[in-house]
Amino acid sequence: MDDYLEQVKVMSFEESMDALEGLVKRLESGGIDLDESLRIYEQAVALRDHCRSILEDGERRIRKIMETADGVKEEDLDLE
Repeated sequence: MDDYLEQVKVMSFEESMDALEGLVKRLESGGIDLDESLRIYEQAVALRDHCRSILEDGERRIRKIMETADGVKEEDLDLE
């Protein structure tokens, strides 16, 4: 799973969403044993968290741009 997490970290939002959709389709198709279903679910959670992180970062960037455009300069904390 650690190798998969490293792969997810470098994926774009679009790549992550495509991979997540593929995993959901596999789960919905059925015929997968419990161990494989759990592995797929773990991967899906990692992808979901990665997408959420990218969206939150984008929201912070947009807020920063809008505040600067309005004359209010307010910097968010750099979480990295």
